[in-house]
Amino acid sequence: MKFSKKPGDYIFQGVFWLVFISTAIFMLMLIAGLFLFGEWATFFEVLKNPEFHFAITFTLWTTLLATVFSALVAIPCGYILSRYKFPGRIIIDTILDVPIVLPPLVSGVALLIFFGPLFGETLAKWGLDVVFSSRGVVIAQCFVAAPFAIKTFKHAFDSIDTRLEKVARTLGYTPYKVFLKVTIPLTKNGLLGGLTMTWARALGEFGATAMLAGVTRLKTETLSVAIFLNMSVGDTQFALVTAIIMLMISLTLLVTFKIFTGVEVRL
Repeated sequence: MKFSKKPGDYIFQGVFWLVFISTAIFMLMLIAGLFLFGEWATFFEVLKNPEFHFAITFTLWTTLLATVFSALVAIPCGYILSRYKFPGRIIIDTILDVPIVLPPLVSGVALLIFFGPLFGETLAKWGLDVVFSSRGVVIAQCFVAAPFAIKTFKHAFDSIDTRLEKVARTLGYTPYKVFLKVTIPLTKNGLLGGLTMTWARALGEFGATAMLAGVTRLKTETLSVAIFLNMSVGDTQFALVTAIIMLMISLTLLVTFKIFTGVEVRL
């Protein structure tokens, strides 16, 4: 069935298209600006710099650990929030969302107090120093990234028909087997989307990491910290190259995920 379009319909669609195209062009210009402002001779020099090697290696293994820990927390939390109704559910769901809305610096202050004055001495006795250490980097990244995983995992669990799980139970599957054999396969793409967003958020983390683990060269220096340290001493080219590398890593990951799964990353 065809609908006749009135002039107002064209105006409505035109405004939306204008905003859409303008936003896309603005984002493209921002990305292009990073590449156009840099000097390519300096680009390859920075790639050979030992500080850059440390920063990218340190960032990759800490963010991967943070993503794994976030997933271990997010799977049960997302599942409980999706499948069960209980008193105070809205309050707990809101509390779990707090790191999303808190400024990263505030999150870092809270973590610093928790792992410093409150429990720092106890953890130190067990050899688990957190403040100004690589452990602190992973914990800070996990703290700010885990809520993204919880939200996306919950959306993934909400998207499947619970009757399929009930049918599996009538066939003799235990809750554990239902979760592994039915729930996980049906939500695979959604869970992968959540992991992608979680890793991307951990990759870009700076504020909470700076407060809890510090900004020490060749010790707690992630790519974000490397950008801050080098910008603060006027080495804009090093900072620019590092920013471009972070951008390329993030774009490659997101585009690859969307191409091979056909699923859009969302919150």
